[in-house]
Amino acid sequence: MQSRKFLLPVLIGLFTASAGFCQTEVLKGVVNNLAYYKQKKDLKYLGSAKNSVDSLLKVSPDTLDLERNVYRAVVYASILYIDSLNKLHQPASLLPRTAGLVDRLSERRKIYRYPAEMEYAKRCLANTYVRVGFSYLAKSDFLNALQSFQEAKKYAPSFKKINAYIAYADNKLGNLQAAAKYYAELVGGDSTKVEYVEAAANIYISFGDTVTALNILKKGRKVLPDSRSLLLDEANIYNNRKDYRSLVTLLPALLDNNTNNADIAFVAADCYDHLNQYEKAESLYLHAIELNSSAYEPIFNLGLLYFKQSEVKQERANEQDTALAVQWLEKAHEISPNNVNCLRALQLVYTKIGRTEQLNSINDKLKQLTNQ
Repeated sequence: MQSRKFLLPVLIGLFTASAGFCQTEVLKGVVNNLAYYKQKKDLKYLGSAKNSVDSLLKVSPDTLDLERNVYRAVVYASILYIDSLNKLHQPASLLPRTAGLVDRLSERRKIYRYPAEMEYAKRCLANTYVRVGFSYLAKSDFLNALQSFQEAKKYAPSFKKINAYIAYADNKLGNLQAAAKYYAELVGGDSTKVEYVEAAANIYISFGDTVTALNILKKGRKVLPDSRSLLLDEANIYNNRKDYRSLVTLLPALLDNNTNNADIAFVAADCYDHLNQYEKAESLYLHAIELNSSAYEPIFNLGLLYFKQSEVKQERANEQDTALAVQWLEKAHEISPNNVNCLRALQLVYTKIGRTEQLNSINDKLKQLTNQ
């Protein structure tokens, strides 16, 4: 998880007496202190603003005076957001109290008169809950982190990055369906990031739902067409499903992006092999072997490729391919002497060319390994 970042710039510009909130004379002291904080960045002015607004509501904290309560929400939310180290020594109850106040104010019939103030207070609350959520993550308290991020989303529902925070916490808690849903919601728009696409796809793969995983990867690649990792993720799914006709469409880009990757060269060779495009397969098997001469699979597959070709070609070419098949299959046998598939392939080749001594040796080895 990335380090904490605030959601959106909070509208500190609203801290002005002349062009900001539409306050009455009785609130002048509150607004002036907010303006002083904006100018001097001294937390004492936020403390003074709180003292001022509290004194106005001292007689009855639940007064029906809408404007004063809106300003109380603005001041409290400002302190929560700005004073992250709690230098003003506010009680832990300030956050739930402020959230409750904002919730009640949101239900008031005439609250539409204070759109800027309420938006500001909600953004402050959202940022505060995100900060609290990350403090829980640092302690591996994922349940409380999740609850904090969910509260943040309530106050900033359009800010999609919170979905990533919720998804991360859900994932840590084992709520994989919920995590996948939140990650998937981040794919396809401006909020798309490679890590979100991969996280969603990997969760669905863990469920065995490769169809949904592929849809997410394709959606992500439309937004992030240059992502090598997403291209590789999609190719891996096709390869694991043995869907070679879908995989082959990705091979040119995959090979261009991974020219010195032996594993990818082998996957591409194997794909072309299954599609009977033997020249491309041969070239890529040789390239994979050049990059990693100790790898068993490309050497064994190349031997099989030559053996298959020897079965369909004219006599002279047949002899060439048979000789190459023997060469590469014997090399594969050196690397993995007890591999049954390789022994059986050599059994076929030696039978074809009449090498009785080698065939008997292979037969004996197979009997030892298979008890047949």
